[in-house]
Amino acid sequence: MRFVVTGEWTRNRLLLAIVWMFLIYTALFWVTNAALYFHSMGLSYGSVVAHYLGSEESFTQPKTYRGMLEVAHFHLFAMGVLVLTLTHLVLFVPIDRNVKALLIASSFLSAVSDELAGWLVRFVHPGFAYLKIGSFLALETSLAVLMALVLRAMWTSARSGYGDSDWRRGGPAPEEDERT
Repeated sequence: MRFVVTGEWTRNRLLLAIVWMFLIYTALFWVTNAALYFHSMGLSYGSVVAHYLGSEESFTQPKTYRGMLEVAHFHLFAMGVLVLTLTHLVLFVPIDRNVKALLIASSFLSAVSDELAGWLVRFVHPGFAYLKIGSFLALETSLAVLMALVLRAMWTSARSGYGDSDWRRGGPAPEEDERT
């Protein structure tokens, strides 16, 4: 933790290797997440509804409560850990605090709503298909932005953006702050 807070994370080769491998792993997840989504449904209302409610034309059955519960059980934990880790890394990227807060909130909100939307389509109303599409797009976008920001900070050897004073907005640089 000290390496990231003090900005040494861009000079510690082992820590850089860990973060690089995590970003590669997350990028692979991002690609397979999109591939899985588009294999099952598309960005149209009808494809989402057919995925969850079944379709007579393609002879598919509605998703079962148990099947959705098993998927949700794993997804909720895995997505929580993934988003927690990515947003935690973004805390140390030197960008505006409000942008960080927006990214953190949108990442968690889109991850939860992406999972919840399927349940709403299946058990409440098909109109929630639009929420599913929007949540998926928001999740993919927020994950891409988080990965890009961390990658940029590592690539440019950026100072840490952690702390109460943001050096890009005129506050003291992290190495000048007594707490670091």
